[in-house]
Amino acid sequence: MSTDQAANDQLARAALAPYGLDPGSQVGLINVSENWTYRIDTPDGRRYALRIHRPGYHTAAEIESELRWIDALREDGAVEAATAVPDAAGSRVSQVVVPGVGERNVVLFEWLAGEMPDPEGHDLLPGFRTLGAVSARMHAHARGWALPDGFRRFSWDYDTTLGAAGHWGRWQDGLGMDADARDVLGRLDRVLRQRLERFGRGRERFGLVHADIRLANLLVDGEHVRVIDFDDCGFSWFMYDFATTVSFIEDHPLVPELKQAWIDGYRSVAPLSQEDEAELDTFVMLRRLLLVAWIGSHHEFATEAAELGAGFTEGSCRLAETYLSTHS
Repeated sequence: MSTDQAANDQLARAALAPYGLDPGSQVGLINVSENWTYRIDTPDGRRYALRIHRPGYHTAAEIESELRWIDALREDGAVEAATAVPDAAGSRVSQVVVPGVGERNVVLFEWLAGEMPDPEGHDLLPGFRTLGAVSARMHAHARGWALPDGFRRFSWDYDTTLGAAGHWGRWQDGLGMDADARDVLGRLDRVLRQRLERFGRGRERFGLVHADIRLANLLVDGEHVRVIDFDDCGFSWFMYDFATTVSFIEDHPLVPELKQAWIDGYRSVAPLSQEDEAELDTFVMLRRLLLVAWIGSHHEFATEAAELGAGFTEGSCRLAETYLSTHS
């Protein structure tokens, strides 16, 4: 067991008390990415998802803003999403301290029933049509929702993805980066910046988005489709949400068909302009280059980043050459 896991296991155990959960509850790690997520099973049969936030990524106020948007989406009927459970003091963002480990923000969610669509399945098209429809409902809600006082979420614009203020570091620090990779990805970076500036950030194109709306963050339970993991939600181009659906599989041969399925699903709910459709590949490459940075900054603690490694940078260079041959 890594030092990080041992420390977070202690935090997960310590988090039971503020929520009044039985200290005999079963606590098991289920995911590590930006945060550490645990499944809690109490002796009386209740089940929860506990999210331990890594320090320095979101403040407590930003996490509460995420929860307020989830509330609004659920109340508006836009999506089904998890409900955050308040601690004994009535706070939905609790601070847990373990000596020698430090303080962390934690959130306890009611457990949502459902299964993630199989990303290795033979027919991904229905899942991507669902992703398109879900995104359309969320975007329609975001365009009409008046942000409450004190709402704070960061942006995923050019400067905060690929620029000096990048949330996940610099793509130049990606694994396996050499002179040839820096050259082709540098050309990609410049073209992305130019095209995004031309595309613009009008109200119909830029707003509050999930920012990680992929199959891994859907739970299907019969006719119910539930959305989870809003931790990256913030302000970006609405079409950026499509790019997140193909995260890590941007070079899959079915991506053109998956894109069309997403578009069809989206248009079954809301209009999608030809201008927006034409720029989807730009957002895919924006996300891909961001993920190069993510792997470089997260590979020491996030299993998925470590597994992708330097090969992801090499594949990104091939994708960049293809994109640059048709977009300039």
